[in-house]
Amino acid sequence: MVLDKEESVSLVPLQSREKPRGCAGCNGRIRDRFMLQALDRFWHEDCLKCVCCDCRLGQVGSTLYTRANLILCRRDYLRLFGVTGNCAACSKLIPAFEMVMRARDNVYHLDCFACQLCRQRFCVGDKFFLKNNMILCQLDYEGGHLNGSTERQPQ
Repeated sequence: MVLDKEESVSLVPLQSREKPRGCAGCNGRIRDRFMLQALDRFWHEDCLKCVCCDCRLGQVGSTLYTRANLILCRRDYLRLFGVTGNCAACSKLIPAFEMVMRARDNVYHLDCFACQLCRQRFCVGDKFFLKNNMILCQLDYEGGHLNGSTERQPQ
């Protein structure tokens, strides 16, 4: 059984006096100036591709994923084998490959990560508060809008 594995992809220069190596993808000789090294083998830059979307893995980053003898990019690996969940704000499904925000055990779409009273979006470094499982901005949290005084309804 082949386990899930995250592997690095390295761009390696072919030394001028080095004997050409065989490509693990096409079995042809690698005579290019550069070759990729991944999964303890060497590849033409055009031969190391995701089996789903056919993207060249040397161009999309320095990581590839393998499972059940499939070579995959990160997005397709997560799409096929990643865990999905529901957004704590809108309850809609969050695909495994989508970027998310987390607060304690809650997970949110990026667009849903906003004050649930005034809908103010948060920027990196902004303070937010989690009260009664609702995300609040500092103004709404300190204003006590959830404990009876000047009651505001979630929008």
